[in-house]
Amino acid sequence: MNTLTTLGANFLELFLDSAPWLLLGLAIAGLIKMFVPMSWMRKQLGGNGVWPTVKAAVLGAPLPLCSCGVIPAAVGLRRSGASKSATTAFLVATPETGVDSVSVSYVLLGPFLAVVRPIAAISSAIVAGLLVGRDSEETASAATAPATAEAASESCCSKAKAAPAPMASCCARRSQSQPEPVKADTVSCCASKKPAPKAEAVGCCASKAQAKADALPVGVVNKIRAGLAFAATDLVRDTTLWLLVGLFFAALVNTFVPQEFLAQWGSGIMAMTVMVLVSVPMYICASASTPIAAGFLLAGVSPGAVLVFMLAGPATNIATLGVVRNELGKRALWAYLGGVIGTAMLFGFFTDWAVLEFGFLVMPMVGEEHRMLPELLVYGSGIVLAVLMAKAMMDKWLPVAKRTATA
Repeated sequence: MNTLTTLGANFLELFLDSAPWLLLGLAIAGLIKMFVPMSWMRKQLGGNGVWPTVKAAVLGAPLPLCSCGVIPAAVGLRRSGASKSATTAFLVATPETGVDSVSVSYVLLGPFLAVVRPIAAISSAIVAGLLVGRDSEETASAATAPATAEAASESCCSKAKAAPAPMASCCARRSQSQPEPVKADTVSCCASKKPAPKAEAVGCCASKAQAKADALPVGVVNKIRAGLAFAATDLVRDTTLWLLVGLFFAALVNTFVPQEFLAQWGSGIMAMTVMVLVSVPMYICASASTPIAAGFLLAGVSPGAVLVFMLAGPATNIATLGVVRNELGKRALWAYLGGVIGTAMLFGFFTDWAVLEFGFLVMPMVGEEHRMLPELLVYGSGIVLAVLMAKAMMDKWLPVAKRTATA
């Protein structure tokens, strides 16, 4: 009974210390969602080269999308004209870090890792994007000229001469001598870049569903209200399960595992390789991986190996790797893995070196001696977060239970 009481107390302490920072991060993430529309993101990430890749990493890093939410967003960017390198950078940076995960990292891992983590995530995204983009360029240069001409003729927006046979696509070049006038309320991917007069009108290269998804509330107050509602529902629902699992794991480690248990193998290439192998099958986002990483840290794993887990876990899960293979190709998949894992390990070695060389403090900022916020705010945030989590779990599992009962 005493052991269970200690476990519960450790779990409650971790939960309360995380609650204010997690709520702050969720609120900021929801506001970013409302004030940074995906349509604007797509405009910024078109074209090849280094600059779109860097922009994709920087713009994707603070967005409130985890491993599950970033996949459709990245596919939409790719199919809207973003290059392979920019799509890859967005796909890596967005789940690896975020404003919510940085705030939780400060409490559970300390200020040093809270700073290093987003820098490493953005660097990892840029490296992976450039490697995938380079692979794409080499593949394109190796292609034959006829194949290039054929691909150009099949592209709906290509400037190449049209094939002799009439094309069925709505975007094909018109072979008639008198081309039909384009209606003012429709948008074609071959039309001018001027925006359509009506927001509802979409052409062959966009869908009404995408236009509806991109639509944002009008007015600052409405955007703030919608952003907070998005954070309190969608974001909480996406992170609740793994966040609770991670906090419970950290509490288990803090209760039962001596700090010296994993210290004997908790650093170096072996520890980082183990972290990669553990993280790849996991379907977890940056915020939820943080308490698990804190548990590893408490068990004696080095800060560098913990950083490798937090970078590789959200970016290399099975679902994301499947999307990379299907959308970008097999060769791009290997470049993606090499960029993410290689950069994560390099930053892992740098982190361990910096901690030993300069004595940076890397430890959970929990406990009475570390509590910096007023108790009223801490306990109030814990109650609010618990209510939001309970509601999110009910909304998620009750419909499933009802369908099972009726079946």
